[in-house]
Amino acid sequence: MDLSIAAAFLPHADPDASVAFYRDILGFEVRNDVGSRGLRWITVGPVGQPGTSIVLYPPGADPGVTDDERRTIVQMMAKGTYAIITLATKDLDGTFDRLQAGDADVVQEPARQPYGIRDCAFRDPAGNLVRIQELP
Repeated sequence: MDLSIAAAFLPHADPDASVAFYRDILGFEVRNDVGSRGLRWITVGPVGQPGTSIVLYPPGADPGVTDDERRTIVQMMAKGTYAIITLATKDLDGTFDRLQAGDADVVQEPARQPYGIRDCAFRDPAGNLVRIQELP
């Protein structure tokens, strides 16, 4: 079986702030920006990797989500416990410095984890945890 990850989905609370984070701070390209009924779905991805994308979506847009569930999602996003993505780089320290200079919300400075990897962590404008691990 030959599978790859085409897209991961992360909720956003403010589409413009999310674009600024993923495009201007992380350096991703905006590949699609679709609006409907006042809601926006924004597809971003790393330059040079057209097959891998992140879709930033309005979390309450699914008609199957109840009002109570929407409130829970918003509360979890505000606490930063709703969604996580892990990225990877060969230059963890340089990436960390760039993100910190871009005013990203630092959760953890670069550190060696007990399970062997070295990584750091930030929160995006919606509260999603963005972990970045160092490639060998």
